[in-house]
Amino acid sequence: MAIVLGDHQYGKAENRVVRIVRDSPRHEIRDINVSSCLRGRFDDAHLTGDQATVLPTDTQKQTIYAYAKTVGLTSLERYAYALATHFVDDVEPVDQARLELEEFAWDRVSVEGSEHDFTWVRDGQEVRLVSVTTEGTPDARRTWITGGLKDLTILKSSGSEFHGFLEDEYTVLEPTSDRIMATSLEARWRFGDVDVVTFDFDAAYAAIKTALVETFASHHSLALQQTLFEMGKAALEAVPELVEVRLIAPNKHHFAYDLARFGIDNANEVFHADDRPYGLIQASVTRDDAPDAGPAWQQYSGLV
Repeated sequence: MAIVLGDHQYGKAENRVVRIVRDSPRHEIRDINVSSCLRGRFDDAHLTGDQATVLPTDTQKQTIYAYAKTVGLTSLERYAYALATHFVDDVEPVDQARLELEEFAWDRVSVEGSEHDFTWVRDGQEVRLVSVTTEGTPDARRTWITGGLKDLTILKSSGSEFHGFLEDEYTVLEPTSDRIMATSLEARWRFGDVDVVTFDFDAAYAAIKTALVETFASHHSLALQQTLFEMGKAALEAVPELVEVRLIAPNKHHFAYDLARFGIDNANEVFHADDRPYGLIQASVTRDDAPDAGPAWQQYSGLV
């Protein structure tokens, strides 16, 4: 039986780039983590050690930093697209390039009621996610653009039920019609056919996040599964260019603490937050005419 080389890829992971725009007294900041991944004709590097077709990962790093200045980070998706097309178009052995971005948000410091021009505090909320994959020549280009967020911790103290579930001899969980529902949400979404140059990805991100959070808050939940479907549906309705949303929601359990042994009534007011083990709920919500998902979607979506 022959032994052969299978799929392979390589890149430079987690290049931390901070870009300050100083064109006016009011500075702007973008803080991102960038990973590159190239696929192409690199068989000889594995089979014989010949590096003739291998663009060093250090070169990829230098390009990532250079493009932060020459292309800029006004739009993360356009920056990622510029990098991906550069690697595919200008590096002959490369057939496909994927750029993965995480953004860490900063909030401006206010001084005497006014926002400071060049001082920020790290925002403790979610991390924004961007991925651009491209392949093919300029006249036969295929591109897949996805966005997302992770570590969005959200909790509501009412408006959530869980009862009528399947029971067996090991079931001890009590049904409830009023419970805390909390999760640390990860969401991924993919766009259909959008113009990378003109589409407002930042506005789309804001609209999607608003739809997810407002639906979590306002939808009366009979199960976290039901809430995830409604959240995904709301995101698709808010941004018509979206074709699929994938949601990963670890259930951050909160159990009413037993105070009766101390003669104290606990009317659903004091809880023990239990981080492990946790229920892990995952779902995708998609348009029935969604196009091809692309080569990277399953890899990082969390669902297989």
